[in-house]
Amino acid sequence: MQHWMVKQEPSAYSWAQFVKDKRSAWTGVRNFQARNNLRAMKKGDHVLFYHSVVGKEVVGIAKVAKTAYPDPTADEEGWECVDLVPVRVLKNPVPLAAIKAEPSLKNIGLLKQSRLSVMPLTAEEYSSLLKMSGTT
Repeated sequence: MQHWMVKQEPSAYSWAQFVKDKRSAWTGVRNFQARNNLRAMKKGDHVLFYHSVVGKEVVGIAKVAKTAYPDPTADEEGWECVDLVPVRVLKNPVPLAAIKAEPSLKNIGLLKQSRLSVMPLTAEEYSSLLKMSGTT
């Protein structure tokens, strides 16, 4: 199993809306590296949901329900999306400031490539973030 993080502005699509929807096609990605990360996702992979811009915190755990397929919102071919389903909210959100302060997360994609909307996490990074949230 691989681990991932997706970022979304809560004013555009929040964790609460995702939970209400029960499933979402993760569309609209228009960055080649992020698209390649979507293509690498496998069914059942765990995905941390990060609220960007407002809040700036990891708020929940999702999983990949359907692997990459053509993004229906794209005007050009070659863009893909995956389907995600919410698993659970984190016991305590993990704010960006805490991530920056944690030495074991110094190489996390969120800090190294802050504009990337879909990024891989190592198993250690994923575990660290869950531990920081008090979620087991």
